[in-house]
Amino acid sequence: MIENIKLELKELLEKYFLNTYNLELNIVVEEPKKKELGDISIPSFVVVKALRKPLNDCVNEIVNVIKDLDIVKSYQIMGGFINIVINKEEIAKEILDKIIKEGSNYGNGVKKNETIVLDYSSPNIAKPFSIGHLRSTIIGASLKLIFEKGGYNTFGINHLGDWGSQFGKVIVAYKKWGNDNSVKENSLSELAKLYVRFHDEAKTNPELEDEAREVFKELELGNEEYLKLWKWFREESINEALKLYDMLNVKFDSYNGEAFYNDKMDAIVKELEDKKLLVEDDGAMIVDLGESMPPALIKRRDGASLYMTRDLAAVEYRKKEYNFKKALYVVGNEQKLHFNQLRSVISKMGYDYADDIIHVNFGLVLQDGKKMSTRSGRVVTLIDVLNEAIKMAYKQIDEKNPNLENKEEVSKKIGIGAVIFNDLKNHRSLDYEFNLEQMLKFEGQTGPYLQYTDVRIKSILNSCKATNEFDYSLFEKPHYYALIKDIDEFSLNINKAMEDYAPSVICKYLLNLASDFNTFYGLEKINNENEVIRNTNLKLLSAIKIVLEEGLRLIDIFPLERM
Repeated sequence: MIENIKLELKELLEKYFLNTYNLELNIVVEEPKKKELGDISIPSFVVVKALRKPLNDCVNEIVNVIKDLDIVKSYQIMGGFINIVINKEEIAKEILDKIIKEGSNYGNGVKKNETIVLDYSSPNIAKPFSIGHLRSTIIGASLKLIFEKGGYNTFGINHLGDWGSQFGKVIVAYKKWGNDNSVKENSLSELAKLYVRFHDEAKTNPELEDEAREVFKELELGNEEYLKLWKWFREESINEALKLYDMLNVKFDSYNGEAFYNDKMDAIVKELEDKKLLVEDDGAMIVDLGESMPPALIKRRDGASLYMTRDLAAVEYRKKEYNFKKALYVVGNEQKLHFNQLRSVISKMGYDYADDIIHVNFGLVLQDGKKMSTRSGRVVTLIDVLNEAIKMAYKQIDEKNPNLENKEEVSKKIGIGAVIFNDLKNHRSLDYEFNLEQMLKFEGQTGPYLQYTDVRIKSILNSCKATNEFDYSLFEKPHYYALIKDIDEFSLNINKAMEDYAPSVICKYLLNLASDFNTFYGLEKINNENEVIRNTNLKLLSAIKIVLEEGLRLIDIFPLERM
């Protein structure tokens, strides 16, 4: 609402100067640099420049347009600035009534008949689900929720890494060193060991790489033995991933992975040929992208398909199937060149949706300052990390509140929520160090801090009685009005999170809301003896609870009743 007031003032003044002087001006309406100066500030310099009148005349002309508006409680002229104090009572009442009425629908965007397709998580099969896979999974899941909140239709795709040269390596390693019983008992762990061993052995026996390439080529040609192994590896990998997705409360609309596009790539190659975009280069087939970037490799010399060919087929399929407004690819920073090439090839093919392909890039999860790698054996499995977080959360709860019911369930929500929040609060493009002890603290910039703030609010609301008499003049106090501003800005932050493809925007917003509430809690006796003050406090808390819990939902964190 406060943003709407700024917009209305801007439109009113621009209309005035258009009608009076036939001037199209861009009037700035902003917040003062210092809070004590007022709530809204209007600099007059653009008017002075356009009218070529003295500063005081221009300032007075602006004042005459706005001074009698109901929303303007008072104003102060400081140099070329008109600093306005707005009528906070009316604003507070309108915002609180709106939130209480709309509940969890508060902040919803206007429903749009447009679809956002999101490609996220996408683990490689035959490898353990590592902590490194966490980022794509939860950034994508959160963005899906945020875009749904913003009014879009969404379609979440888990583009499984279920095809590619790594399967040649795994099959070779399995046939040379694998033990049927060990693999059946602990499939992914054993397959990961075999994958690591393959790379260790290949350092002294490079012929293994040639053997793996040949095996993968045979797999692509339909070798029955290799296909049977591939299907087994794929099934075991998906079963493990589903357990993790259930723990993380992450859902997908499709699990069509790389293999799904095997029969769709020839059409892409033919289209590139028909449009005279394919060029032979040392036996391989490429699309020349000019001097700005390396060529896009479509087929290797041995005829094997590549990620680029498959992604071109996937984009074309998704455009036809879902007619997306945007297609988001939640993939690491290191794939920047690939997506630049992908957009460039799509553009050369004559499609106007090239710019709708968005690489939602993210940094690394570091362990002791180093990237985790399955190949080097430095992998930390996500299931182990989540279980450890749950165990540590249980220990803290058992110490702080030993009589709490459902400690196991509460610990699960706190532990997993802590891991999710610690990842999402960092801007996705940045690397961050993984530290369970820090992220599980109940104070500071953590998930448990937000959950605890929500529990505190609910505890107060459950213990106090309220009636329907309110005193909105309380919102003239800075710590009251700070919370009104916070909850009013929920929609703004949802829009910013969509614009930046960044759940961290929501995280920072929630931390600020929780901090302002806890400041308020330290200054005010919520359960005041004065009934009207108590009612007003409780209405404010009810609105904060709605916004806080809806914000937590957007970052896939469960609220709690007690902790």
